[in-house]
Amino acid sequence: MHILLTGAAGFLGSHLADRLLADGHSVLGVDNLSTGSLRNLEHLRNEARFRLEEHDICKPFDYGPVDFVYNFASPASPVNYHQLGLETLEVGSSGTRNALELARRYGAGFLHASTSECYGDPQVHPQDEGYWGNVNPVGPRSVYDEAKRFSEALVTAYHRYHRLDTRLVRIFNTYGPRLGRKDGRVISNLLTQALRGEPMTVYGDGSQTRSFCYVSDEIDGIVRLAGSCEHTPVNIGNPTEWTILDCAETIRRVTGSRSLILFKPLPEDDPLQRKPDIAKARRLLGWEPRITLEEGLRLSLDYFRSLLDEPVASR
Repeated sequence: MHILLTGAAGFLGSHLADRLLADGHSVLGVDNLSTGSLRNLEHLRNEARFRLEEHDICKPFDYGPVDFVYNFASPASPVNYHQLGLETLEVGSSGTRNALELARRYGAGFLHASTSECYGDPQVHPQDEGYWGNVNPVGPRSVYDEAKRFSEALVTAYHRYHRLDTRLVRIFNTYGPRLGRKDGRVISNLLTQALRGEPMTVYGDGSQTRSFCYVSDEIDGIVRLAGSCEHTPVNIGNPTEWTILDCAETIRRVTGSRSLILFKPLPEDDPLQRKPDIAKARRLLGWEPRITLEEGLRLSLDYFRSLLDEPVASR
């Protein structure tokens, strides 16, 4: 197929481009590089079946017929979406609609990258797709949470009113090579601090939980969903739940670091629990993650070591 991938220079977008090319497709990447990096795509410089167009999808675009659209354009880390709050809301609304219109024009399939943040600070545990969430619509995280929730409504409306062939993936915490070191996410923060021998920052008392999925597992689930006929949201994430403190201790062990743990106040609206119920993905897609946290961290070490000379930005 000829596939259009928005957000192609981002962490997940670049890995998805690799997988789609490996599966024999041609890929047209679109990215305005506000948070993505050309470094993530450098290895595709001489790949004839890949092309990158630098463009903001909040402005209409059309590069000709495509068979499928993967919509991955959005700031996705706390640092980025706090700095680019209005842009995050716009790409979740105008940007998503422009991508949907392109898919509609050419009768293409469409997969939208949504997020576990749609569940907010959940009152149901683990979180299944039928849970409507507990989200603060005016809190500091709302620019991201509500952008993604609106995108889901928009994608669903295009399926309902225009019969567009759509998919919705709710992505849980994902990590691996090409994850931004300065983006404020748990794994990138703690790995970098441990490798540099700096204090490892844990917010709150570290008892809040996350479920970490290695990037190759995440991408496999996403591609399987794209090949399915499921139009309602599907969780793709690792159901193994870790406290942040246990995660920090695991990273310290894997890196051989002697860094101390530094506790800081918990940010406003930071979810206290996060664990996907993946029964739907198992049933419909035959998918579940294979790589443990410790294995995934070891697979990520060389990449993060290569970034150690870059200057550190504050959270």
